[in-house]
Amino acid sequence: MGFGPAREQGAVKKPGHQKSANMPWAHLRLPPFPQVAVRVLQLVTNENVQLHELCDLVSSDAAFASEVLTVANSALYAPRYPASSILQAIAVLGADTLQGMCITVGVRAYLGKSMSQPAMRALWRHSLACGLIAQKLASGGLVDEYTAYTAGILHDIGRIALTVIQPKDYAALLGSHCGVANSILDFERELFGWDHCEAGFRLIAGWKLPQEFAEVVQEHHAERRVDGAWGLSELVKMSCAIADAAGFAAFAGTESTSFPELLEKLPARERRLFYPEMGLLVRDVAAGISAIESV
Repeated sequence: MGFGPAREQGAVKKPGHQKSANMPWAHLRLPPFPQVAVRVLQLVTNENVQLHELCDLVSSDAAFASEVLTVANSALYAPRYPASSILQAIAVLGADTLQGMCITVGVRAYLGKSMSQPAMRALWRHSLACGLIAQKLASGGLVDEYTAYTAGILHDIGRIALTVIQPKDYAALLGSHCGVANSILDFERELFGWDHCEAGFRLIAGWKLPQEFAEVVQEHHAERRVDGAWGLSELVKMSCAIADAAGFAAFAGTESTSFPELLEKLPARERRLFYPEMGLLVRDVAAGISAIESV
């Protein structure tokens, strides 16, 4: 594991940090994540869920429903006919698409005012990029593309929690750290007592979401498997690395693997169906992010 310059270590040792590092997770007063988004993620995994149940749930929060409907009608989804209600949006786009829309709206709402900070906006865009790239990689057919998008958005949910705990300190760490993506984990442990993979796992477990999401969140900085296995967790690891290489890293000082090298590590089918060069990928990901940010 690589680490950034020695000056960064001093950046995380400021008055007050030790208090957060020693505080048990259960004692932290984290604001609740939008519960409609969490409940949708729980319900969509139930094959017997009815469309009207999802509609009633999303519609129970007028502000949240309005944002979801706006995203559903955005250029990202480009429906043939604009949806005028949540039920219509679900009927046209599908329940699986709804989970991705809801978690996107939920993450943006959770970040709230901290989005005005460049480091936090970069973190938000990294999550969006990872979701969009994961969805494209999943078009190979072995992983559901809507689940892949949702997992891509969720993979860094632990960073969102760290942001809420200490927004200014974490923004400072993200803004000053340099190194490979997983080199920031030890610095997070110094600052909070946990890294963002551990924090995310605790959130996913608390929300009682499917185990596959918990594995993605916990393992997205782990070494890639050498046995050639390809599933949701491996797909998101690659999506995260590709997002870094394409200029959508979680922190500006990220040292990334080159795009051609990452392409070579993809399974043959996924590589054949993916972007052949980075320029096309950057264009489409940037367009997807712009479509969401413009609503």
